[in-house]
Amino acid sequence: MTTTAELLKGAAELFPDEVVTQAHVRHLDLPKGAGRFALITLDNGLDHTKPTTFGPQSLAHLNVAIDQVEKEAADGGIVGVGITGKPFIFAVGADLKGVELLKRHEDALAIGKGGHDVFTRLSGLAVPTFAYYNGAAMGGGVEVGLHCSYRTVSKALPAFSLPEVFLGLVPGWGGCVLLPNLIGPDRAVSVIIENSLNQNKQLKGEQVFDLGIADALFEGADFLEQSLIWTASVLTGETEVARPELDRGAAWDEAVARGKAVADGKVHGAAPAAYRALDIIAAAKNAGSAREGFDTETLFALENVALADLIMGGELRSGLYAFHLVQKRAKRPAGAPDKALARPVTKVGVVGAGLMASQLALLFARRLEVPVVLTDIDQARIDKGVEYVHGEIDKLLLKGRVNQDKANRLKGLVTGHLDKAAAFGDADFVIEAVFEEMGVKQQVFAEVEAVVPEHAILATNTSSLSVTEMASKLKNPERVVGFHFFNPVAILPLLEIVRAEKTDDASLATAFAVAKSLKKTAVLVKDAPAFVVNRILTRFMGEIQNVIDEGTSVAVAEKAVEPLGLPMSPLVLLELVGPAIGLHVSETLHGAFPERFTVSPNLKAVVDAGKRGFYVYSAENGFKPELDPEVAALLQQGDAVLTEEQVRDRVLDAVAQEIGLMLDEGVVAEAQDIDLCLITGAGWPFHLGGITPYLDRAGVSERVTGKKFLAPGLASVPA
Repeated sequence: MTTTAELLKGAAELFPDEVVTQAHVRHLDLPKGAGRFALITLDNGLDHTKPTTFGPQSLAHLNVAIDQVEKEAADGGIVGVGITGKPFIFAVGADLKGVELLKRHEDALAIGKGGHDVFTRLSGLAVPTFAYYNGAAMGGGVEVGLHCSYRTVSKALPAFSLPEVFLGLVPGWGGCVLLPNLIGPDRAVSVIIENSLNQNKQLKGEQVFDLGIADALFEGADFLEQSLIWTASVLTGETEVARPELDRGAAWDEAVARGKAVADGKVHGAAPAAYRALDIIAAAKNAGSAREGFDTETLFALENVALADLIMGGELRSGLYAFHLVQKRAKRPAGAPDKALARPVTKVGVVGAGLMASQLALLFARRLEVPVVLTDIDQARIDKGVEYVHGEIDKLLLKGRVNQDKANRLKGLVTGHLDKAAAFGDADFVIEAVFEEMGVKQQVFAEVEAVVPEHAILATNTSSLSVTEMASKLKNPERVVGFHFFNPVAILPLLEIVRAEKTDDASLATAFAVAKSLKKTAVLVKDAPAFVVNRILTRFMGEIQNVIDEGTSVAVAEKAVEPLGLPMSPLVLLELVGPAIGLHVSETLHGAFPERFTVSPNLKAVVDAGKRGFYVYSAENGFKPELDPEVAALLQQGDAVLTEEQVRDRVLDAVAQEIGLMLDEGVVAEAQDIDLCLITGAGWPFHLGGITPYLDRAGVSERVTGKKFLAPGLASVPA
């Protein structure tokens, strides 16, 4: 029989570049005379910006540390064992750089089994064990703590999650079994499924405690000291930890069903990870608690198999490709000028005071913490815009996101003025967010240029118009940049930065510096019609509208793209964007590329009728979208009826063609930038790994363009 040490030694050969996490054991005397205690500290020896991970060698080091404390516990030399992390980091899970290199199912299975074999030793020691979540804890970092008898968490903990489903895996080192048996299945479904599929939502320290994952919550400044005092009180019997009784009847099944509904709503069955995790949660229903000695071998074997299956499937590699884009490429935007050229921005002007302009004003004030002044055509509009910003700040105060002093300061930064000269005379950066019409925007820029300092950047939030044409009548067109945000501004990370024909490096560098301060994912794009996201989405939506116009039913056209697992159907997305805006963008692109972009007469009829979308919603139908009878009456259709597969092929072919043309035109530096734009600006699913590897994988790109978009090995996603 292979020992844990032998298993990990074999697995280590597959991870040649692992950054090894050491497990240091030190001993201390607990307060209150509670006895001698062993504390294991996980530390990879790097600074706090480099997270601690678990690869095979790291697990082996932890295994050796447990060998030591196991003997000490058996000999009566210690009363308990604790595990914590280096400053700011507890541990963030498996070494994914190594996991994606695995080629054989048995090797993947060994990784799952190795983690289980080491972690379960903590729950099998002869003394109580304690996990002290002192900093960021994710994946296996969370799970190693779940194997302990007790857990404490720091109030300062910034990020805590089981993100595996988000990446295309399952929590495979005990999470799917132990978490529902600790906090109940419904809360576990929220953490494992719902949070993961909600763009990897993170929990803070207080939330971890409120959920019942941790037994005690302490301030960050003296977290370990307070945790040890609390540990002593538990060991002496002064403190008793009560755990809730779990309902193992219908409530468990209902929680699993809710998780399936969440998964269906997010990925529509197109990605297996969430469903595999739910199967294991369901199987853990009758497990009892870990301390009652349930059959962990059988349950953890389910995690091992699911983990191995998913590691060898395409979803993980897709998710990792997308994750690397967001984590790496987003931080080093291709084509961005030297950041040393950027000018300081000490005051921002916003032209317009509507909803988008007001959202921008709030964002600039919160992130840059500099004065922000709005202008508009009358005082009433200005007052409404400033009132909106102040109201949103009050909401942040009520939610505890800012304190009273910070709220007062932010409110004081945002003002309005009817006179552009008075408002923008000392502004360094002015952005317009007015009606999407070239003449209006050119007039606004002419008025702004006349009153701003010579160094001021003039930015436009246009979604589809030419920035070069917008700047063409100005005295200094070199300082004009496109600064295209996505709605809702506070949530979607993408910012398309557009270099016009005469934009200079200093202006562009300033734009990128501002984007970084705004905490946005900036991608440099060429001044081409509709830039990246809107151009691709309009082509995508245009084909859906075309097949409806030609005779395919709305239901079939919508259902055809469900297998992609997009966050919402095309016509629901149209409703979110607004049919009038969708029509305007399609008209703009039709003007630029009439052979590929059409203007749907049915969409125009919907807009002319003042409808907000194709659907209506009712409580009787559970607020599911139903085709509006008034819209149905407006539709004029032909007799060309397509199947779902035919619709899907047509849509994907159109998208592949458009991406190929955009790359030929140099709209972005590389295909990865298109993937990054769609992931961060349009919610393209992580599990598909970006639009271009998906089209490569499905054979669409070669069918349409004669070649793949990505070089071999760039996105190592199996077909």
